[in-house]
Amino acid sequence: MRVKEYVTHDSLPLILFSGDSTIFGFNFYTADNKAIQTNDLYFTPVGDRNHINVTDAPGSVTLRLHAGSDKYIEYKYTLEPDRFMVDFDVTFKSLEDIIAPNLSSIVLDWRMYLPQQEKGRQNEEYYTTIKYKFFQDDVESIRLRQSKEVETADLPTKLSWVAFQDQFFSSVLISKDHFLNGTVVSTKTPTLEKYIRYYTAELGVPFNPGSDNIVGMKLYYGPNHINTLKKEGLELDKLIFLGRNIIGWINRFMIIPVFNLLEKYIGSYGLIILILTILIKIFLFPLTFKSYQSTAKMQVLKPLVEEINKKYPKQEDAMKKQQATMDLYKRAGINPMGGCLPMLLQMPILFAMFRFFPVSIELRQEAFLWATDLSTYDSILDLPFKIPLYGDHVSLFTLLMTASTLLTMKMTSSTSGQDQPGMKMMMYVMPIMFMFILNNFSAGLTYYYFLANILTYFQNMISKRFIDEKKVLATLEENKKKPMKKSKWQQRLEEAARQRGMQPPKK
Repeated sequence: MRVKEYVTHDSLPLILFSGDSTIFGFNFYTADNKAIQTNDLYFTPVGDRNHINVTDAPGSVTLRLHAGSDKYIEYKYTLEPDRFMVDFDVTFKSLEDIIAPNLSSIVLDWRMYLPQQEKGRQNEEYYTTIKYKFFQDDVESIRLRQSKEVETADLPTKLSWVAFQDQFFSSVLISKDHFLNGTVVSTKTPTLEKYIRYYTAELGVPFNPGSDNIVGMKLYYGPNHINTLKKEGLELDKLIFLGRNIIGWINRFMIIPVFNLLEKYIGSYGLIILILTILIKIFLFPLTFKSYQSTAKMQVLKPLVEEINKKYPKQEDAMKKQQATMDLYKRAGINPMGGCLPMLLQMPILFAMFRFFPVSIELRQEAFLWATDLSTYDSILDLPFKIPLYGDHVSLFTLLMTASTLLTMKMTSSTSGQDQPGMKMMMYVMPIMFMFILNNFSAGLTYYYFLANILTYFQNMISKRFIDEKKVLATLEENKKKPMKKSKWQQRLEEAARQRGMQPPKK
């Protein structure tokens, strides 16, 4: 099955499956208890047309497996123009004396080797799975990033559809009524390098052996493109995993509509990501401006914080040092927790982007700067060996992301006046860890993180210009003359200190 208008990463025709890599047929027993597997038998075409070109009107192909005079199993495929959906009707004609009379269902056996289509095999494996929709219920799946050699899911209730899903393409078997039940299995193929997974699905199909049966189904062979899937209905758009809860909401109702709007007017996806990043930062800026100001004000008080650190150098005075620092911030009218707010507000969007870019087929094989494909990793140097976790290449966007992360973290650390050795170590360790993890991920994702870091840096620089150092210090001196009312949190803190035998610093 070839998907037209798409090619593999090495410019070959994109084949979802071929005749040698798939099994598709019905399994049942005859009246004399013989096992029949229709996949092993030969269907012959009805009519003399060898080629059908669907352009202006739907076209159909009919195949029959004859079992006697006017006795047959018929497959009828109907394709409409400009659609990836195929109507698939199966007719069991006059087989009541052939198929076992005690059957209430037959088994539809579907098996497929999924070939590797993308350059980054590791990334492609992460998003390759089996999904299924329970009848009039939710869409579920075998979990992503499968670690076991074999993953099995028994589905004892009715099903609407089952999908063998790759990172950007899916093969979906849909019942016009329902499947009775099913079992799906995902198997790794370590000895077959050109394949990602071997998938099997055994589905129960309702059957009445005493009369003719028509089993109505549909087959979707096409891209995991959210608007295309939405048009087909049946919640097929949930094939694309965009995150759960708030992460999924952000992607579906904020990121994707803006992305689609920009796509109408801008041809470069690198520029689209840039504009999208700027819009997100503008959206967050009114919410985070006061927090940036709070962080900048803490820089003004850094010399006073260092004096407190010198006053309480011992480990056993850690509580006194912390309380004295908190009192200093309070007298200066600063909320020390305010600097954490921008990160908290940005985290859902950062995670949303982590889900959005690797599954966005719009970025597939789209080049920008040195990246030849924004949907997979960019490489400026291919290594002759493989580094564990990191890979066998060097991604420049990942390096830029790491450098910009260190820059913004260093600025934030120096601004907040927090110079603990443990924090300094984390400041360097975390970006390096993400550099290793994201080196194999989508270049669009690491490019976005790089842009977000640079814009964050400049936002901090701009926020500092609105800080009047003299005013901050004047507020501090004025508040020193006033008695400091203890907050409930401070009272609880002092009570806890007394219980441990520690005394708060004297006023």
